[in-house]
Amino acid sequence: MSKQVVIIGGGIIGLCSAYYLQKEGHQVSIVDQSNLDAGASYVNAGYLSPSHIVPLSAPGVMKKGLKWMFDSSSPLYIKPRLERDFLKWTWAFNKSCNANHVSKAIPAIKSITLLSQDLYDDIKQEEGFSFHYEKKGLLMLCQTEKMLDEEIKMADLARQEGLEARAIGLDELSRIEPNATMSVKGATYYQCDSHTTPSEFMEEMKAHLRAVGVQFYKNETVKDLEILDGEIVSIITDKQNLKADEFVLAAGSWSYLLSKKLGLKLLLQAGKGYRINTTRVTNISVPAILAEAKVAVTPMNGFTRFAGTMEIAGINHDINTARVEAIAKAATQYYPEIILSSEEKRKAASGLRPVSPDGLPYIGKSSKCKNITIATGHAMMGWSMATATGKLVQEIINSKKTSLPIDVFSPDRTF
Repeated sequence: MSKQVVIIGGGIIGLCSAYYLQKEGHQVSIVDQSNLDAGASYVNAGYLSPSHIVPLSAPGVMKKGLKWMFDSSSPLYIKPRLERDFLKWTWAFNKSCNANHVSKAIPAIKSITLLSQDLYDDIKQEEGFSFHYEKKGLLMLCQTEKMLDEEIKMADLARQEGLEARAIGLDELSRIEPNATMSVKGATYYQCDSHTTPSEFMEEMKAHLRAVGVQFYKNETVKDLEILDGEIVSIITDKQNLKADEFVLAAGSWSYLLSKKLGLKLLLQAGKGYRINTTRVTNISVPAILAEAKVAVTPMNGFTRFAGTMEIAGINHDINTARVEAIAKAATQYYPEIILSSEEKRKAASGLRPVSPDGLPYIGKSSKCKNITIATGHAMMGWSMATATGKLVQEIINSKKTSLPIDVFSPDRTF
């Protein structure tokens, strides 16, 4: 049965949800507070990464976070704040940093990322999309023996999970990446990964959705929800009231603000990431993560992107120049012939990623409200999980058996 569905949020998760819902015959509208041309969906590293099977909340991460708290250029920077929501999130994050949680999370992350990869393939083929999409794998480049040992263990873990991953020596590294000069001790290689140019997918998907009748309301902020008998009747924006049968909350880092109006109070923090682009020739042809620096490097269509850092400092778009400099410095440390210019650094952009305390997204219905489906909290894995999340949202709204188990993603889960 066709339903009116309003999606709050026009990032990658909102667009993919709209894509699958429209295919099932629903009348879909997307409302977003931005101009639909900036944010995390446009500045990310573009990875489709089944390799990233370990959640952000892993043993030892909180300890590192506390150590890095006073260094604004560190890979993970948690700005201390006396805010109730932040303190509750921090407590839950700390509770989640254990081996038992990691072992439960790995199969869930692997399933949703592998499904997503297949669905990107399907969309490209079915719709005749031309967005840049390559399957060259992902390198983890290490400058110290200690990090190389850690990454080899991680690759072994991924291989045990059935993913194509292995340690490689410098000779093989130079065959995989023959033209870029690298200063590294060794690497691991995940052949299971692929990469895209995010803006190309976003533009093509928006054009497709408009062509098939999806309505877009941009530069429009949701101010309130009209709720009756446990159901949302309409959302109230700064411009209009939008009525629907079903609603999808895919507003990224802003989702927790609206969830409070439902009495749900999702634990979410905005994790800011940065990117620097260069159109100069870098000779990099294979995506890589600079393991010690936690910087992602992606050869995109017409430029190379250096992206990274996780800055948990509330909702703001301020550019922290220390963090931009840290990314640029890492680029030169690992690729000595690459020096990012002052102009390239000046044009750095940031995006906010919604981070749950346990490193897993929120996908599903909440007992607090019958007709809203939550789809947020993907942290750094939004791009890798987007198509599968959109498909799951459609299945949930259609009351169909989901393509994979979603209990672990429940918005009502406790920490």
